[in-house]
Amino acid sequence: MTEQPPQNPYGAPQYGGYQPPRDHPQATTILVVGILALVLCQLAGPFAWVMGGKARKEIQASNGQIGGLQQVTIGWILGIVSTALLILGVVVAVVFFGLVVTTATTTGY
Repeated sequence: MTEQPPQNPYGAPQYGGYQPPRDHPQATTILVVGILALVLCQLAGPFAWVMGGKARKEIQASNGQIGGLQQVTIGWILGIVSTALLILGVVVAVVFFGLVVTTATTTGY
């Protein structure tokens, strides 16, 4: 009969005392908010950006004790991109509105 390696609480075998780091508690949330911000509502972009930046700092300060950096980074980047798109959309809307008002006042409508 062969001896089985000890099991960790997550069911993966634990060899030589090494246990992979647990993901940051908000890693999946940040990724989902980043995706939703890019696809559905750019107003969520700043939230993904701020949450992702904070979580990235926490992961980097943990010295390998917390994982999930890839998920957090992707959500953070998606938050930055969607925030940029939000700002671009607001600028375009303001310019368009300004042109409409200017045109309406100069033509007499």
